[in-house]
Amino acid sequence: MQRIVTAIVIVLLAFSSSTMADETDKFVPLFNGHDLSGWVNVNCGPDTWSVKDGVIYCTGKPIGELRTERMYQNFILELEWRHLKPKGNAGVFVWADALPARGQPFHRAIEVQVLDGREGSWFTSDGDIFPIHGASMTPKNGRDGGSRAFPTEKRSKPSPEWNHYRIECIDGAISLAVNGKVVTQGTDGSPRKGYICLESEGSPIEFRNLKIKELPGKPLPPEQVAQVEQGFQCLYNGIDLAGWRVHDGLVGHWKPSDWRLVYDGKATGADKNLWSEESYADFQLIVDWRWNGKYDKTTPRPVVLPSGEHAKNDDGMDQQIDVPIADSGIYLRGHSKAQVNIWQWPIGSGEIWGYRTDRNLSSENRAAATPAAKADQPVGKWNRFLITVVGDEVTVELNGQVVIDKCPLPGIPAEGPIALQHHGDPIEFANIFVRRLDAE
Repeated sequence: MQRIVTAIVIVLLAFSSSTMADETDKFVPLFNGHDLSGWVNVNCGPDTWSVKDGVIYCTGKPIGELRTERMYQNFILELEWRHLKPKGNAGVFVWADALPARGQPFHRAIEVQVLDGREGSWFTSDGDIFPIHGASMTPKNGRDGGSRAFPTEKRSKPSPEWNHYRIECIDGAISLAVNGKVVTQGTDGSPRKGYICLESEGSPIEFRNLKIKELPGKPLPPEQVAQVEQGFQCLYNGIDLAGWRVHDGLVGHWKPSDWRLVYDGKATGADKNLWSEESYADFQLIVDWRWNGKYDKTTPRPVVLPSGEHAKNDDGMDQQIDVPIADSGIYLRGHSKAQVNIWQWPIGSGEIWGYRTDRNLSSENRAAATPAAKADQPVGKWNRFLITVVGDEVTVELNGQVVIDKCPLPGIPAEGPIALQHHGDPIEFANIFVRRLDAE
């Protein structure tokens, strides 16, 4: 009998050891300890993220993200982190879009807070979880009807000690174990498939021992899947003007300000525009912009009809309307005539000025260069252009709405640089990304 019992115990132990081994084997490294293979520097400087002594080191500047090359749906993620200075701030994003949200350095995602030594009425340093920039989640242990999930106890260790996070993401439910115990949970997350990001947010931090175990998941409807990587490359790194042609008259006027590129409208020199160093043939360009100054001066400008013509008074003269003096734009392929306008005219931004006003073009061409609708956000709010140039045609989306649809641009060069336009008025840009289409 004793032999039978002993044999059963041996079998059970063997089964338990095998199960534990299988459990361990399902985890794979998300960081190889040597370099950032498998990761993408989305919108940071070249030195923001690096590998030092087997850890991922982040300077914290500029604000931005390092994300995985591929998407994940259901998974368990384990990692360790430590802030190198007290009161440091960072985060881990799950189910994130490939690129930042409009007018933000951050992605639409569910954020797992990585914060040190700061407590407030609406946040803690112990592992909050919350949706950001269009994502959604139902929190457990929320407050005041908000979407943030708060930890049930304080288990985080202060800087510079290491902390361990275990993040489980399964069918839209998310839970966080801090140093061995689950403290924060949420449900109904959306999207629920996307990228994993590490966040740079102003202070130095280290990450190590990142590993992930993927779990089975069912097919998802498109609205629950994050925006996928499309090959966009960052044209502004938040640190300096690398990748742009800079002369002395631009310095201090086109000014890097963390994730924002701020222009005061006062550059000097023969060319006050900011031109890219590289040239582009067929491409897509993402640019976020907003008016950031005081625009209380106005000037009379003609009322533009959808046809591109000017509205007329009874006497045949152009109708005039006072508009704020605020003007900028984006030049395409080094061609000043191919300018996508940014202004506060009633017709809206996106107009291809040089083509709408060219009387040598057909009425159809001039109408195509006129915005189909005004899709601008109010002054002070961020806007996003998605500009597509293929052959001699341009399409402009403004805040998700097509305002210029395949407008012909006769005479545009086959290739050339991109410029952010000087027009004497202060403006901010952010999230400048480009992808080449001619290679496709």
